[in-house]
Amino acid sequence: MSKQFICINCPLGCHLEVDDSDLNDIKVSGNTCPRGKIYAISEVTAPKRMVTDSVPVDGGDVLRVSVKTAAPIPKEKIFDCIAVIRTVRAKAPVHIGDVLYTDVCGTGVDIVATRNAKAI
Repeated sequence: MSKQFICINCPLGCHLEVDDSDLNDIKVSGNTCPRGKIYAISEVTAPKRMVTDSVPVDGGDVLRVSVKTAAPIPKEKIFDCIAVIRTVRAKAPVHIGDVLYTDVCGTGVDIVATRNAKAI
């Protein structure tokens, strides 16, 4: 079966054509660099996404800090991950990169802060 993707690994945005009729020999065309092929194969076999959200901060100079997964997680776990993030509260001070939740949904991926919050 043939599928089409636009590669998001670099600014070129190559239009990829993927033939996944044989999962042992996935054929990719249209990529101008090796990252396009890796991206296409990943999208066909095990798609992953970064998740972003925000969490409330207790005792901080801001009410909320933005957070993200430290690495992409399996696409089918996105909504479960968001449900977990909605239960998280940070305590000021918070620094960019602080781990606010470990191993979200058994993925081995942490939730990290992407904004600072000073304690008041």
